[in-house]
Amino acid sequence: MAELVIDVDTHITEPPDTFTARVPARFRDLAPRMERVDGTDGWYVRGKPFGSVGLTAVAGWPQPFPDGPPTFDEVHPAAHDAVARLRYMDEAGIWAQVLYPNVAGFGSQRFLQMDDPELMLACVRAYNDFQRDWVEPDPRRFVTVASLPFWDVPAAVAEVQRAAATGHRAVLFTGEPHRFGMPVLGHPHWDPLWSAIEETGLPVSLHIGSGDMSGIFSPERQQFHGMASAYAFSSVAMFMGNGIQIADLALSGVLPRHPGLRFVSVESGIGFLPFLHEALDYSFLEAHGPRKQPHFEELPSFYVKRQVYACYWFEQIAPAKLLDDIGPDRVLFETDFPHPTCLYGNVREKIDASLAHVTPEVRRKVLWDNAAALYGVEGPSA
Repeated sequence: MAELVIDVDTHITEPPDTFTARVPARFRDLAPRMERVDGTDGWYVRGKPFGSVGLTAVAGWPQPFPDGPPTFDEVHPAAHDAVARLRYMDEAGIWAQVLYPNVAGFGSQRFLQMDDPELMLACVRAYNDFQRDWVEPDPRRFVTVASLPFWDVPAAVAEVQRAAATGHRAVLFTGEPHRFGMPVLGHPHWDPLWSAIEETGLPVSLHIGSGDMSGIFSPERQQFHGMASAYAFSSVAMFMGNGIQIADLALSGVLPRHPGLRFVSVESGIGFLPFLHEALDYSFLEAHGPRKQPHFEELPSFYVKRQVYACYWFEQIAPAKLLDDIGPDRVLFETDFPHPTCLYGNVREKIDASLAHVTPEVRRKVLWDNAAALYGVEGPSA
């Protein structure tokens, strides 16, 4: 049997009827809809821009970012069509993929722009239903990640329970709720949600860009630094932003209070982890003194290593040289298809280059075992 690979971070470029076909009739005219303006497709809510279309699916596009397909019809078929995605996965040697959204943000934060709690909840539920509909051609090979109305804890608890019942195998959360006027991660406000997630056993995804991204990819940087520099800065800022979110999570007390919770730092890479572990413990001990920190029986890095997974795709140094320090049991592989930074046409080459010097057992953990156990993925029958 060929080597089995689970790609733990990919995205769907959502079709035009994602929301309008699934929200209650009274919300149909208010829900996000795709419109073509000056030859470019985009998502709009009440006539205001809500999200991009073509820039979420630049895989295979001949021009460099920020150029991309202007219309939905021109994006890579595998970006929006599940049958085409399965064909692409077979070509790339990938058995299963974990699916993330585009239109509403990588932490569901864009729904807040609607400023209507009923509409926001209806759209979250519609999106989660859309994902389950999308994977119907072969649910074995897709892992759907449910969005949450995190601004409403009781509604979020209910959606966690509904998501688990309808086949979702993970939930999406923002790593920076305080950026949206809500309590920090360790506040008791979130305890009902953490408990509900822990009861379902679903992992929690903290995808890069799930917090406040304002000003990162700014017109001023593009003008004075150049496009390549502005793009590189925004990418690195989001990667390292997830490192800050993981530090906040590690020090919040959530992990020791909820030992059954598992978090995934998505699309942030893995090379930062050894420094993060060391810095967390060093700084924690500096401030600890004779006082006992509530909830912590171990140093912060212990809980990160126990309960937090991280993903890599382009890195060569970290997989080759740092896996012993990171711990291979919490490392996952991704491609980020079909985003600007994704692996495309070079998936096997990147895998082989990054894992050339590890044992077959470690290679299997990174490419299959860890993700299969985390998401409950079963391989093809012999």
